[in-house]
Amino acid sequence: MIRIENLDIQLLKFHLKIKNLTIGKRDFFMLMGPTGAGKTVLLEAIAGLIPIGAGKIFINERNVTGLPPEKHGVGIVYQDHALFPHLNVLENILYGLRFHGIPIREREKRLGQLSDLLNIAHLQRRLPVNLSGGEKQRVALARALIVRPHVILLDEPFSALDPGFREDIRNALKRLHDNTDTTFLMVTHDFGDALSLADRGAVLDHGTLQQTGAIQDIFQKPTSIAVAEFVGMKNIFKATFQDSMADLGGIKMRLDRPLDKNDGYVAIRPEDIRVAKNPFPPSQLNSFSGIVTAVVNHGFTYEIQVKTGSITFKVLITKKVWVDLRIREEINVFVSIDASSIHSFDPLEVGFL
Repeated sequence: MIRIENLDIQLLKFHLKIKNLTIGKRDFFMLMGPTGAGKTVLLEAIAGLIPIGAGKIFINERNVTGLPPEKHGVGIVYQDHALFPHLNVLENILYGLRFHGIPIREREKRLGQLSDLLNIAHLQRRLPVNLSGGEKQRVALARALIVRPHVILLDEPFSALDPGFREDIRNALKRLHDNTDTTFLMVTHDFGDALSLADRGAVLDHGTLQQTGAIQDIFQKPTSIAVAEFVGMKNIFKATFQDSMADLGGIKMRLDRPLDKNDGYVAIRPEDIRVAKNPFPPSQLNSFSGIVTAVVNHGFTYEIQVKTGSITFKVLITKKVWVDLRIREEINVFVSIDASSIHSFDPLEVGFL
């Protein structure tokens, strides 16, 4: 549905360069990355809103490179909704149809379907100033979707919403994706959005795609330090490998399979490390004793740092575990890591996409 080849965009000092990216028909594709990575630039290039220096963009197997935005067949929804303040909800939703020559009966059919899916029928006579953040976002989605675009582009659609509205819009997007033939491409910083909505995604950093693939693989099997850090792999250590063993500077870990490389990195998610006050059973591999050097309160969870030999593990525990184990600085604890939770990679083997 979307295919990008050798895209090159220079905006002042920022350079976006993507060799290849393909997003399939009816995909829900999540584009992630730190602030300033180029995510919005990529969305606007796909929409035809900014000029590109080189490369090609195909939408629905049609080369749209250089065509005006209205010829791209996409809808775009920004985080600030961008509703017309002087038009009511109904007028905002129907605004785009005036350029498409849609018959009245078809227009009413589409309006009814979207109103039901997004639960906005009761809002039609209100002005945007009288809508909540979640209501504005649903109206913006309806306005973009009523023209039946091949692709809908969503730029941080939840960033300005409180948790309750966020969940409502997330559920609305799920229903829309399940009930339309539209391809969704969404930008987000929230890992919960990515894991709950998308099957595939990509991480963009400094204008370059670092990794593309299944969402679960990106979160559990990063292929670079930048991706590992972005997805919350807080335990990243340089290692040497021999068969199925990894040596982290004196700390040896058993992996779940032998490796055919001599060195690289291991990465472990902090929530995949168990902690206890007493030693783990001898049958439990990858168990180490250590001392707590820091305790950070995150509200519902705690991050503790456990120094073991020459390295320090960052461990994420629930508040209940923190209370039950009476975790505090300078106490001795034991940590354990399943071999299947230890991810190894060699960033030198991964070329930019």
